[in-house]
Amino acid sequence: MPLHSIRVLDLTRLLPGPYSTMLLADFGAEVIKVEEPNHGDYARADEPKLDEDSAFFHSINRNKKSVCLDLKSQEGKNQFLKLVKTADVVVESFRPGVMERLGLDYESIKKVNPAIIYCAITGYGQTGPYVDIPGHDINYISYAGLLHLMGEKNRKPIAPATQIADIGGGALPATVGILLAIIEQQKTGKGQLVDISMMDGVISWLQTILPYYFATNNEEKRGELALSGGKASYGVYETRDGKYLSVGALEEKFWKKFCQIIGREDFIPLLEAPVHKQHQLSYEIQTIIAGKSQAEWLELFSGIDACVAPVLTMEEMVKDPQVQAREMIQDIDHPTLGISKQIGIPIKLSETPGAIRSHAPKLGEHNDEILEKLKNRS
Repeated sequence: MPLHSIRVLDLTRLLPGPYSTMLLADFGAEVIKVEEPNHGDYARADEPKLDEDSAFFHSINRNKKSVCLDLKSQEGKNQFLKLVKTADVVVESFRPGVMERLGLDYESIKKVNPAIIYCAITGYGQTGPYVDIPGHDINYISYAGLLHLMGEKNRKPIAPATQIADIGGGALPATVGILLAIIEQQKTGKGQLVDISMMDGVISWLQTILPYYFATNNEEKRGELALSGGKASYGVYETRDGKYLSVGALEEKFWKKFCQIIGREDFIPLLEAPVHKQHQLSYEIQTIIAGKSQAEWLELFSGIDACVAPVLTMEEMVKDPQVQAREMIQDIDHPTLGISKQIGIPIKLSETPGAIRSHAPKLGEHNDEILEKLKNRS
């Protein structure tokens, strides 16, 4: 596997860091979760549980190992530094200053291993006036200006159903940063600090929003962005049976087909109409879509290039033939739980594909395997 020779020490908890290290583990990296004794990663305690650990923990910590170290004790620090000598990457997500107080920050551990890659994932990064401010996903997308634009016109902003800053702003840039640093490390033998701010990551996602503001000095408004309530050709419509269709007919060729199927060819010239007209158009389209069930509309749009899709529930999604064909939901044989479902691997490599090789570790499951070897090291 492409990362089979890479050892990662993972001090992260909950979502952003574990998602990043899961991606590395899926492609062969040896990821060792360094957890505090007794409790470990907070995610273990979430509900619902599959055994003594949560379903969430089982999902995001597959392919990893677990050792318990008390990093507040001298013995624990010494053991960790011995591990650092054997590692390529350290990933942590503590608030800035925590690792420095423990004497285990980048400047300290690179003295032990100059080639180490040290990735720190935080809300606001290692510099700037917000460096000591606590936060969660909703706070990071707030500061980034994204939350202000999410939702319907004249209503309050709506928090997204999944964690944009944690995954898109934190985990994914962290993974890319680590891989870039590994390439440099293999060329020069030098390590480096990978400083990831989840707020920074979210701002980098605003590629269809910020350039407009820079060019016009005008802020787009909630519910009026072209791809978020501002165009009738790009939205969600409720069907007669209380289900929904998503419509993404942005291009003229798709819009024309859409209008023909719903029986309103007079809408075709209105694709680029002003916002106030778009809202009126959305209302009229909703009235039409409400006249048939989701299944009836899907039958009418079958084979038609109009960018129309059903809004699936979780139950429907996991059974969807495209999801199954792409192996995005996999059945994994767990030693105590039997067959359990796992989210598949989204990165498809033709020659060195990722794989779900092992279940999430029990707390301290690999203490003997990993820590015993350290006793033989000076």
